[in-house]
Order: sequence, then C-alpha cells, then structure tokens
Amino acid sequence: MYRKITILGLLALFMLGSGFGCQLKNKQVKQATKPITLVFWSVYDNVNAYQPIIKQYEAIHPNITIEYHKYLYGEYENQLLNAFAEDRGPDIFSIQNTWVKKYQPKLAPMPPTTTLAYPVTSTGFKKTVTYQMQTKRTLSIQDLKNNFVDVVGHDVVLNGHIYGLPLAIDTLAMYYNKDLFNNAGISEPPRYWNNEFLQDVKKLTIQDPKRGLTQSGVALGGSTNINRFSDILSVLMIQNGATMMDGNDQIVFNQSINDGHGNQYNPGLEALTFYTDFANSSKDSYSWNDSLPNSLNMFISGQLAIMFDYSYDLAAIKTRAPKLNFSIAPLPQIEGTPPTNINFANYWIQAVSKKSAHQNEAWDFIQFMTSAKEAKSYLQTTGHPTALRSLIQWQENQNNEVSVFASEALTAKSWYIGDNEQAAEDAIANMIKEVEKNPGANLVPIINTAAAQVQQTINSGG
Repeated sequence: MYRKITILGLLALFMLGSGFGCQLKNKQVKQATKPITLVFWSVYDNVNAYQPIIKQYEAIHPNITIEYHKYLYGEYENQLLNAFAEDRGPDIFSIQNTWVKKYQPKLAPMPPTTTLAYPVTSTGFKKTVTYQMQTKRTLSIQDLKNNFVDVVGHDVVLNGHIYGLPLAIDTLAMYYNKDLFNNAGISEPPRYWNNEFLQDVKKLTIQDPKRGLTQSGVALGGSTNINRFSDILSVLMIQNGATMMDGNDQIVFNQSINDGHGNQYNPGLEALTFYTDFANSSKDSYSWNDSLPNSLNMFISGQLAIMFDYSYDLAAIKTRAPKLNFSIAPLPQIEGTPPTNINFANYWIQAVSKKSAHQNEAWDFIQFMTSAKEAKSYLQTTGHPTALRSLIQWQENQNNEVSVFASEALTAKSWYIGDNEQAAEDAIANMIKEVEKNPGANLVPIINTAAAQVQQTINSGG
C-alpha cells in the first residue's frame, strides 16, 4: 500500500513538472486577463478629475477599462437605488460619509487581499510581455488609521470591516467679508465663540427702523435660509461636549451630563440656545431672521459679514462675485485650557457594490486612486482638501484658501444622522423654528422632540 501511494505521489509531481501545473496557472492568468469594464458613478466631479488616475491604472492593467459617469446630486441617489433594484448598478460608486450605515447591506467590504494579473516585460533584444498573478494585502484598519484622518475610520469601519475610502474631506470654515470687517474696525476674524465674537457680530449688524436687518453680522440662528444649518448646530453641540449618538445608535444630543464636579448640564441645549439667540430680536446678538435671503446669496451680495460653509462653495463665490473682498478663517472654537479644536467633516467615499461581478478589481482600483500619489493628482485638479495625513502639510504649504480646510481635517468629526437624512434635517429645522416661535420658552421638550424624531429615522430606516 505504501509503495502504491508513493508511486501516485511521484506521478502527481511528474504531471506538475511536465506542464500540468503550468496549465492550471496559465488558465488562471487567462481568466484574470479577460477584458472587463468597471463602471464608476459619482457626483460633482467631471471625468477630467479622474482621467489621469484612470489612464495610469489602465496602463498597469490593460484588460481593465474604467467607465466613469457623473450625475447631478439631486437625481443621484434615486438613480443609484433604481439601478440596484434592476441589477444594473455600478461596480464602484460614491456615497456621502453619513450614508455608510444606510448602504451597508448594498456594499462589499474590502477583502483582506486582492489578486490580479500584472504584465511583465522580458529583458533582452526581443521583448515579450507575459502576465503574472500577484496577490497583495489590502489596507488593514490600522493602516487606515495611519493613512487617513481620524474621522474616516469613524465613518467607514463597521463591524471590523472597511466599506469605503475617500479622496478628499471637506470641513466647515468661516468665510468673512474683509471690507465689512474693515469698515467696522475689526482687524482679525474671531477665533472663539466668546464675548469678542458677539461684539464683532453686533458691530457688523445694521438694522433699519423700517427695513429691518440690512446687513447681517453672521448667518446663525435660522434653518431654511442658512446653508448647512444642521451641520453648524451639530458642531456647536459637539464642541460644547454633547454626544450626538451613543455606541448603541441612540440619539443623545438632548441629554444632560455630569461636568466632572458633580454638576449636571445639558451641552446640546446650551448650544441650541447659543445658536438660536442670533435670531432672537430681544438679544444683543440678533443678526438673522427668516425673511433674509439664503446665506450664500447674501454673502455674495456683500450684505453678510460672516458665513460658515464648506470649500465646495468657494468656486461659486468667486464666479458670481469676482470683486468680493473676502477671506477664509478656521471655524471658531470654544475657548478653554487646554485648547481643544473640534471641526466638522462632510465628504464622499468610494465604495464597491455587493452585486459587482468584479469586486476584487474594484477594490484594487479604489486603493490605487486613494493612494497619496494618485490622490494628489485628483486634489490638484479639483482643489478639494485632502483626506490623507501625508498630504495635509503639502496643502497647508500652498497658503491658499484650501489650506484652511485641510488644516481642520485632523480634528474633524461627523455623526450618523439616520437612514433618512432629509427627515432628520427636517426634525432639526423644526426644532430651531419652535425655539424661534417661542422665545423664552422651556427648550427641554423641544430638543427632546427633535431627538425622538431623528431616532425614528434610525429605528425605522427612514
């Protein structure tokens, strides 16, 4: 029996040595080099933002074609959901950082490794190209934390798996009109939400007895006519010590906490009061009401001194108001010892569809385009702030508007606002309106109602 097994083993070795093993290997290479197309959907960015990256990747993998499609933001999610329902969705698609939990059932997590065929050119007079299979380890969670700013790990890692990677991260910053500051005798933008900030706003706000507010010091206090009002209020709450959602997906921004000295205080409620006071005509900080134009339009018209917004509106401001004398400063912080910076992130990640027949290749491409070299090409084309730690210093050294946003990325936070983002934002807007309609009222029931409504979008999936 032993002799028979030995002969069979030798026969197997002979078959491998005589080319049988090579046949298996060649079959694997042949399968891996079949032409495939990776369909990539996103918003905002034109194809030229990705073209250099796509060309580089297709040169390394001649059998892979990247087909990019750009959609309008307003129609993007419906197009995406309809495509998935009809099994014609993209292989790679962009989702907002706040959508990851909602889309998790539709996403393929990053695998531990990817295996692709790579062309190898022989040396010598007669150059020939052959293909070799290479297996590469993908990013670990620790790699992710080392390479990207902290908020990325918070948003894209679920249950120990990575569900997407970003090329850029935007943050809220302070746009200010330098001419209005100069006229008010204010030499520098405020660094903190303190009395100096309130005094600056008071100097920058002009009221007419008949026409009301003709110049606003700051776009704070309202909802529907302030760009990204929910983000602004969220970061005020977080800066003040509030937790928006706990580890059990429970909304807790309405809850009181202990200050460490045996005293209870409600940081979310304090932030809500601070925010809505700017729309309270009985307060010294009064500078906003619902009859004013949209904050971006008012800033562009030169009638708004301070606006909090993301870098993506920078191009619109420069295009629509080329002579506007404005600058950008970091988001104000709460003054304290030691100083603590907390900013707010808004960004898109690239993810892979669970229904993709080419998940291996799709994840390889995402890792390729979010590497430092390729991401730099994208950032130079788009002017977006970086998500990679290694490129922050590079953008800061450019000393332009983008450097402010890039410098805030290391301390940026975000939170999962629910499966129905619009419903959650509506709940926050209604909370602000209720405070505006009932100045001096007990705010506890109002903030509790808003928290419960946001919780419903999480419990019910919208």
